[in-house]
Amino acid sequence: MSAMTGNNVDMQPEEDQLEGGGNSPKRCAACKYLRRRCAHNCVLAPYFPASHPHRYACVHRVFGASNVARLLQSLPVEERGQAAESLAMEAHWRVGDPVYGCTGIINRLQEEILVAQCELARTRAQLDMAAAQLQLQQQAPVPPPPPPRWPQPAGDHHHVAVAQRQDEAPFLDPDEFLDLDAF
Repeated sequence: MSAMTGNNVDMQPEEDQLEGGGNSPKRCAACKYLRRRCAHNCVLAPYFPASHPHRYACVHRVFGASNVARLLQSLPVEERGQAAESLAMEAHWRVGDPVYGCTGIINRLQEEILVAQCELARTRAQLDMAAAQLQLQQQAPVPPPPPPRWPQPAGDHHHVAVAQRQDEAPFLDPDEFLDLDAF
C-alpha cells in the first residue's frame, strides 16, 4: 500500500507517455481511439494529436479510420494538414447536423449575406433619394404656403376657418347670425 502513495505513482510512466520500453512517444488521438500502438511513421499523428481526441472521434465516425489514413497517404505532405483540417471541420458539422453538415451552415450564411445585401441596397436607395431631395430643395426655393382663405378675427379664437368648395354654400356660425342673449 505504501508504494501507491503520491510520489511513487507520479514516477511511473503512463501508458500514453511511453510505450514499449520508452521507445515510442505519446500516442496520437487516432491510435488512442483505436486502442493500438502509435508507430513512428503514423500518418495520422501530426494531424490528430492526443490533446484533441474528440476531433478524431468525429472524423472516425463520419469517414472511418482506414479511409482517412488512405486519403492522407495519397496526398503530398504539404497538403495533408489542410486536408486533415477540412476533414475535421466537415466531420464536426456532419455530427452536429447529420442531414446537411457544413452545407447547412453555408446555406444559412449565404441567406444572411443576401439579407444584409438587400438591406444595404435599401439603405443606399434611401440615401440616394434623400440626397436627390436635398439637391432639389437647394436648386429651387420652396414657395411660402398660401394665406388662409378665411382670415380669423384677432380676438376671437373659437372660430375655425373651414375650406369649402366654391359650389357649396358658406358655412355659417350660429353665434354670428343669432342673437341668443336677448332672450
